[in-house]
Amino acid sequence: MRSEVITIRTGGRPVVRDITSEAADFVKGAGDGLLHVFVPHATAGLAIIETGAGSDDDLLTAVDDLLPAEDKWRHRHGSPGHGRDHVLPAWIAPYATLPVLGGEIALGTWQSICLVDPNGDNHTRHVRLSFIQG
Repeated sequence: MRSEVITIRTGGRPVVRDITSEAADFVKGAGDGLLHVFVPHATAGLAIIETGAGSDDDLLTAVDDLLPAEDKWRHRHGSPGHGRDHVLPAWIAPYATLPVLGGEIALGTWQSICLVDPNGDNHTRHVRLSFIQG
């Protein structure tokens, strides 16, 4: 297995950040196999969605609707409502495994690999990319 950690700057507000190009660069020319993407953080996840047509903002709106950033959470360190960020990975998993064929990720036409980070308290995220040869 080949593995590498990349660093993604997410800033100080909730964000859906497309990391498809970084993942594609990692597997370019690698042949057939599986790409595993993992976010080793307690308050972030990965989604395979369309971006650029509003779906990324819609996802953040859905997170706010499902897990409002209110002061009702028992986990209370960080900014107000931060406890909901710790619940997020139960709905948006911190990992994804994708097929790689001929050194290219076999995504659908409108699919992108996205880091979902609602936590404005942590401005930098790490993502582990791992490739298992087929």
